Amino acid sequence: MIIAIDGPAASGKGTLARRVAEAMDYAYLDTGLLYRATGAKVLAENGDPADEAAAVAAAENLSASDLEGEALRSEEVGTAASKVAAIPRVREVLLDFQRTLATTPPGGKRGAVLDGRDIGTVVCPEAPIKFYLTASVEERANRRFKQLQEKNPAAIYERVLKELEERDARDSARDVAPLKMADDAIHIDTDRLNANAVFDAVMAHIHTHMGADD
Repeated sequence: MIIAIDGPAASGKGTLARRVAEAMDYAYLDTGLLYRATGAKVLAENGDPADEAAAVAAAENLSASDLEGEALRSEEVGTAASKVAAIPRVREVLLDFQRTLATTPPGGKRGAVLDGRDIGTVVCPEAPIKFYLTASVEERANRRFKQLQEKNPAAIYERVLKELEERDARDSARDVAPLKMADDAIHIDTDRLNANAVFDAVMAHIHTHMGADD
């Protein structure tokens, strides 16, 4: 069983995917972390995340340890991730890793939950259960701003909003695997829903779908 959860940055997909994986005892992969780790690796080498050669080399040399660390959640790394993700060859290198985990989950798990921007359209278009989370860019910026403020009181809302708008534009306009909703995905607008309400709605749909397959 593969559950795909897509959506733009700060839409709540990561929090949701982790909770669903835990509730179902499925394997979990934050696919955006692969691109963040690639972008961070380029930055660590003082390279340009938009440079194809540097980004591909970083993707090809990722290790498990590269996927760890709070630094991967920084806005700088998030911007770098969006840039490397727009490079077709980088996506090719990381695609096999994602598909392998989805189809053969580690630890003998019965299924996998993957979240990202193209899980339901490119990585696992065959996934029987797909969700697409959205929220207004203002609401998403407000959520991200509050997260950042906990670690950096000097965070500026307007800057967070601008960076999200730029990321949305890059993710939606890229030629390869652009951010978009799969035709058969369940759309959930999280603007006026808290994390618990979103989780309850998603789990209800999952149980209905799996019950129909029994």
